[in-house]
Amino acid sequence: MLVRLAYGEGGLEVELPDRDVTVVEPEFVPRLPDERAALVRALREPIAGSPLAALARPGQRAVVVFSDLTRPVPNRRILPPILAELARAGVRREDVVLLNATGLHRPNTPAELAAMLGQDVVERYRVVNHDARDPGRLVRLGETARGAEVWLDREYVEADLRILTGFVEPHFFAGFSGGAKSILPGVAGEATILHNHSAPMLSDPRATWAVTRGNPVYEEAREAARLAPPSFVVDVTTNKRKEITGVFAGELAAAHDAGCAFARRSALRPVSAPFDVVVTTNGGYPLDLNLYQAVKGMCAAAQVVRPGGAIVMAAECREGIGHGLFADILRMGRTPAELLEAIGRPGFLMVDQWEAQMLANVLVRCPVYLYSDCLSADEIRLAHLRLSPGVAETLAELAAELGPSLRIGVLPQGPFTIPYLER
Repeated sequence: MLVRLAYGEGGLEVELPDRDVTVVEPEFVPRLPDERAALVRALREPIAGSPLAALARPGQRAVVVFSDLTRPVPNRRILPPILAELARAGVRREDVVLLNATGLHRPNTPAELAAMLGQDVVERYRVVNHDARDPGRLVRLGETARGAEVWLDREYVEADLRILTGFVEPHFFAGFSGGAKSILPGVAGEATILHNHSAPMLSDPRATWAVTRGNPVYEEAREAARLAPPSFVVDVTTNKRKEITGVFAGELAAAHDAGCAFARRSALRPVSAPFDVVVTTNGGYPLDLNLYQAVKGMCAAAQVVRPGGAIVMAAECREGIGHGLFADILRMGRTPAELLEAIGRPGFLMVDQWEAQMLANVLVRCPVYLYSDCLSADEIRLAHLRLSPGVAETLAELAAELGPSLRIGVLPQGPFTIPYLER
């Protein structure tokens, strides 16, 4: 059986056994017949609240928040209708700022921004990378019920008209992307993000894929958003071809809730029993830019692998292990269990600990074999992973170790598919 895995920009074809293999993918949703017309209609006929043009006024300062390079958001197609609608309402181009919701990710380069937004957009509008670590760029708005100090980007807070754009998909601890995640972590300060992504928050069993009610990470992001509420939200869903399948616009809660319901129907896929081995990816470029991001695909696979089974991961990781302190944290334990113990100590708080915590949660359940063209064997071992010389080769080795009648599950799109056990 020949299966094409989402890997880098080109994909990866893998020969798998012809029996006992189950390929699990999102339900395919066709693209909207006319994406631009659908976007314009959503701006003028939102799910809830006033049309964008009715909210905009000449002389207003407008901020449009967009997702950074690590998210496969079709910014080049989303932003032009929004900018045209603002112009139609009399908002001057020089009064509009496009704010890159980097969270704690690295800033995007001018070339990357041009590729993401279009050269004409970056030449005509002011584009700013959010900086969570610059106190002068942040405004304190208060505290959440769970004790987080809410610091948000000044460009966002002081704008008269705040517009969020994003992409709705299941998220491994925030429930879903999009919506209030564009604010927290998107344009939040480091201290706010550290609290929201802390070990106690992520240890809550409701901090997981596609769960919103009772999810502390999700609920705190919504609470932070209410301290500086967006005027208008434009979230989209896409299929594996990166085509827009739905547009959800208007007031934050109504628009994002509708997007989550739509994404849940296509992304969540039932399986009858756990697999001995799950082959997964991180959805290809840009989500598999680094190992830090690739933890998401491992977490998706962990939903349906039996204890003591194995995960085989294919992720290009062209930017290496990842940004920040992720690699330093991985060195804090000789084993995944020791790593979890270190992260769970009272008072422990470091940037990127959340990704290490989620990775260790998977690894105490089963080993992960990683195939990557861009990571060295030492880098793979540093992350407590096992080197895979190739997906097919690793499956053959696992068959020899675990028995020839392996039940294999395959997630070609990685975390864009969230499998779950029917029981």
